[in-house]
Amino acid sequence: MKYFLILLFILPKFGNCQQSTIETIGDITQLLLPASAGATTLIIGDKEGSWQFVKSFATTAAITFVLKQTIDKKRPENNGIHSFPSGHTSSAFSGASFIQRRYGWKYGIPAYVLATYTGYSRVYAKKHYPIDVVAGALIGIGGTYLFTTPYQKEHIELTLSNTDNRTYLIGLKYTF
Repeated sequence: MKYFLILLFILPKFGNCQQSTIETIGDITQLLLPASAGATTLIIGDKEGSWQFVKSFATTAAITFVLKQTIDKKRPENNGIHSFPSGHTSSAFSGASFIQRRYGWKYGIPAYVLATYTGYSRVYAKKHYPIDVVAGALIGIGGTYLFTTPYQKEHIELTLSNTDNRTYLIGLKYTF
């Protein structure tokens, strides 16, 4: 985590000098969060999670693209079109919500903080209105919750119990 934070503060120095550091960090985190989510599934050998991530991220990207093309909302200060929804934010929240949904709040809270920062950076840079960012976050989270289930290392649980001297119970629990 400390290397990630160092990276966030060093990389903007090599980026576009016209961009603010806040905007550049937002640009980085919108890529880094989904990349981290996908890489985590591969590193720990979570094949089911990999497939769930691909489906959820692709759904988020497709919905964001279609809405941008059909709504065609102007950006703040007339600096372009396709403002609604925020693609940076939908991407960041797709990665953050996948991490939270699949691997728990312990990892999800820092991911959500970074995703929120990404959304803030888009409003700060005057690339989006707050409603664009909120919509992007909801699309990213929604795409994840459609396809992602919590990670379970063990699918089978065997229990043994002795209620008195003559009664023995065996329990088998299988989680799908």
